Amino acid sequence: MAFISGLTKTPDEPETVLIAIGANLPYAGQVARETCQRVVAALQDVPGLCIEAVSAWYESAPVPPSGQPPYINGVVRGVARIGPEALLHALQTIETRFGRERSIPNAARTLDLDLITYGSLCQNDSHLTLPHPRAHERAFVLLPIQDVAPEWVHPSSGKTLADMVPDVAEQEIRRIQE
Repeated sequence: MAFISGLTKTPDEPETVLIAIGANLPYAGQVARETCQRVVAALQDVPGLCIEAVSAWYESAPVPPSGQPPYINGVVRGVARIGPEALLHALQTIETRFGRERSIPNAARTLDLDLITYGSLCQNDSHLTLPHPRAHERAFVLLPIQDVAPEWVHPSSGKTLADMVPDVAEQEIRRIQE
């Protein structure tokens, strides 16, 4: 495997990735939706990542319920020619650039980027768990995935979106009209 820029390695084959985008706090004078839209452009600038599709934007209640403002959520589908750890590092760098502060779990935030899947890779270690361990429990992940990867199958459970979406039907979420 070759190294690019000293910190990323190229996988043997490019992999399809799903990345969830979410925000519920303003950043630098922008509302959360504007931040999410700007993040798509930032993702397009990640070396070794090619964005192929962007979902509609959704407004959802925080999970778990907390009295926070609603979130804006979406998902991008891309092709990665960098490894999953390098991609995670790039996502965390973008979060920091957009004012993300890590405090308590599930705190309100200016930006949240989650690597939902990296091809069919299944791994569970202290640094990165794939697929994302709670993606299948969240309407704000599954509904945007339907927009960009309607045939997606959960890599570890083998369930389709049609199997999983009914289980999150009670969660508060609405598609934002453009």
